[in-house]
Amino acid sequence: MGHKVADFASADASTRKDTPRLARCETAISLVSSLVCASVKKQQLEVLLQQVRPHPHPASELEQYSTPAQIATDVLWFAHAQGDIVGKRVADLGCGTAILGIGAKLLGASEVVAVDIDGAALAVATQNATRLNVTLSFLTMDVRDFAGSADTVLMNPPFGAQNPHADIPFLERALGVAPVVYTFHKAETEPFVVRRIEGFGGNPTHRKDYRFPIPHTMPFHREEVREVPVVLLRIVRQR
Repeated sequence: MGHKVADFASADASTRKDTPRLARCETAISLVSSLVCASVKKQQLEVLLQQVRPHPHPASELEQYSTPAQIATDVLWFAHAQGDIVGKRVADLGCGTAILGIGAKLLGASEVVAVDIDGAALAVATQNATRLNVTLSFLTMDVRDFAGSADTVLMNPPFGAQNPHADIPFLERALGVAPVVYTFHKAETEPFVVRRIEGFGGNPTHRKDYRFPIPHTMPFHREEVREVPVVLLRIVRQR
């Protein structure tokens, strides 16, 4: 690749060390409603996100695999350290049950819009937001039809296992919505994805590797849990 992309595998520890401690909230309810108002640790965010329930009946054609709480927390914590969460308008595209959007709101996003084509997923997402005492705006629509704007997009799009390149329309729309995008993709597709990002006017600034545990939730699954190599990219729109 002709550009330099920072690997932030070790950046997380340094941002934990350097991030100022935030003012302590007076009640447990205020901790849940706005972690940015609390002396909160990354582990506390993960504990809260573990309460986010997954889709009860995921559809294979939509590749509805939940983002694990540990991985969601790691990405959100990094985005927070980059200044991409607090006080920002955040869009969670293809939100599923909204773990990324809920986490952004807990960390101090001013507004979160969660978009998904599946009304059943959004019903669970609404329950999750209520359980964690945060307010999100939910829109039932194809992400390609989302005409809103945001400061930051967070998303875990389909990897394209069932429909090749299903993640590309998400990328194109995300870079039309916000100047900063955080997005997951299958690691083996990274060179192709980066070329498409550059074609859409984006520049990957940071990357991190994960292993996504895919549980046995679909009829065609043969393993109890399969770990899939995944890359997280932070992208900045250049034009």
